[in-house]
Amino acid sequence: MALAISQSDASLLNQIQGLLPADAGAFLVGGYLRDTLLDRPTRDIDVAVGVSAPAFARKAAAALGGHYVLLDEAEGIARVVLPETGEAGEARRHLDLSSIRGTIEADLARRDFTIDAMAVDLRRLGAGAATLAVIDPFAGQEDLKAGVLRAVGPSIFRDDPARLVRGVRLAVEYGLTIEAGTEAALGRDSHLVSRVAGERVREELCRILSLGRAAGAIFHLDRLGLLTAIIPELTFTKGVDQPREHYWDVFNHSVQSVAALERLLDPETGPEMLALAPHLAPHIGEFREEAGPGLARAGLVKLALLLHDIAKPQTKVLEPDGRAHFYGHPTQGAEIAGGIMQRLRFSNREIKMAQKMIESHLRLWQMGGDQGLPTRRAIYRYFRDTADVSVDIMFLTLADFLATQGPNLDTSEWERHSRLMEYVLAQREEDHTVAAPPKLIDGHDLMQEFGLAPGPRIGEVLEAVREAQGAGDIATREEALKLARRLLAKRQPRSKVI
Repeated sequence: MALAISQSDASLLNQIQGLLPADAGAFLVGGYLRDTLLDRPTRDIDVAVGVSAPAFARKAAAALGGHYVLLDEAEGIARVVLPETGEAGEARRHLDLSSIRGTIEADLARRDFTIDAMAVDLRRLGAGAATLAVIDPFAGQEDLKAGVLRAVGPSIFRDDPARLVRGVRLAVEYGLTIEAGTEAALGRDSHLVSRVAGERVREELCRILSLGRAAGAIFHLDRLGLLTAIIPELTFTKGVDQPREHYWDVFNHSVQSVAALERLLDPETGPEMLALAPHLAPHIGEFREEAGPGLARAGLVKLALLLHDIAKPQTKVLEPDGRAHFYGHPTQGAEIAGGIMQRLRFSNREIKMAQKMIESHLRLWQMGGDQGLPTRRAIYRYFRDTADVSVDIMFLTLADFLATQGPNLDTSEWERHSRLMEYVLAQREEDHTVAAPPKLIDGHDLMQEFGLAPGPRIGEVLEAVREAQGAGDIATREEALKLARRLLAKRQPRSKVI
C-alpha cells in the first residue's frame, strides 16, 4: 500500500527535512501515518528524526513560528505547536518529534502495536503531493485492513504500561478487534498501570470518555482489570444491591448511566428521546466542546456519571423494613471523586465541575418530586448554585434515571422526568429574570441608603434581594430597598439603620 500525502503536509514535511543535517534521516510514523492510510482526517503529524528530537524541535519551532513543548526528556520526545492556519477556534496542529534509536526498523520494533509500527522515509518526498512506499516490518497494513489490534512484541506493556489503556482506546476508537494474544497480555499486565504517571493515564482516559462508545470501553477496561487498577474505589461498588426500582447494582448502574448519556447525546437518537424536552435537545451539540485539554464536555459528564454513586457502599443503611438508603452519598461522592481526579491530574476547574455535578445529581428530582413542578425560588437557587454545569446536570439526571430502571423503564415516569427538565430550562430561557434577574440595587446603594460599612453583610443582603427578585416577589428598585431595610432591621440594632 502506498501513502498519499496532501500538498500542504508535503510542503511542511519538506521544510522539516530541510532543517535537518544532510545525513540525518526523518520518517513519518505513528498516528498520522495510520490515519492517512485509513483516509481519516488528522491534525497531528508524528516524525522520527535521526538527531536529538528536543533540540531539533526548538529549531523547528523557531523556523516555523510555532511553540516548543518538551513531552518526555528521557524518551527524547518533543512537540511543536504549529501556528494557526485554519478557522478561528479550530484546534492547532501539532508536530510531534521523537528520536530514532538505531535503524528505523529497530525503532519500529520498540513501538506498541503493528498498526503504529510503520514508517515513510521523508528523504524520498518531493515537492507537492506525493505517493510514498511504506516501511512495514510487522505487517501493520494487513492488520489495519483486517481491523485487528496486535502487539508488536510480548513485552510492550511491561516496557510502557501506559500502552495498556491506549490499546483499549485504539480498539474502540477505530473499531478494531484485539488479537487474542494481545488481549491476554493486557489482562496479565493490567496491574502495571498503577505505575503510570497520572497525567498519562488522564490523557488516555479522557480520549476514551470523549468517544461516542465510551461505556463499552469502560466495561472492556473492567474485564481486563484495568478500570479498578486506575480507580480502585470502584471495586467497592460491585455487587452493592440497591432498592427494587434499580435494575442494576451500583457498579453496573454507574457504567450503564454512561451508556444512557451517550444515547441522549447521539444526534440520531437524542432528539427523539428528548421529544418532551424541546428546550433541552438543542444543547446536545454543546457537549462536543472542550471542557479541558483533550476532554470533551461530554467526557467530563461521563466521568461524573461513572463516579456519581461512588460513595454508596459506605453510606448504605438498611431500614427495619429491609429497604436500603444511601444518605449523604452525593456530598461524600463529590469529595471522593475530587480525590480520584486529583490523583489523575485533572485541572482544578474540571474537578470542581465534576464535583458540582455529582453533588447535585439528585437535586432536580428533589425539586420536582411528587409535589409537582418546582417554585421559581427553587429554580433560581438551582441555576445560582450549579452555574456553568446546570444543563450538564439535566442530562446527567436523565441518564441516571434511564440507568436506574434499565430495560424495565416506566415510560410515564420518563415523561414526568422529561417534563420536569423542560419546565426548569424553559423557565430560564423564556424568562431571564428567573435565573439571571437584572440588578436592582448594588453595594453602593446599601452603603449610601443605610450607612453600612463594606463587609460580608452587604453581599448577604444583595443575594437575598436577588433571590426574591428571581422568585418574583419583587421587581423594582423601591421594592428591593424596602426588602433590604427589613433584612437589615432583623440583624442590626435599629439605631444603625438610617
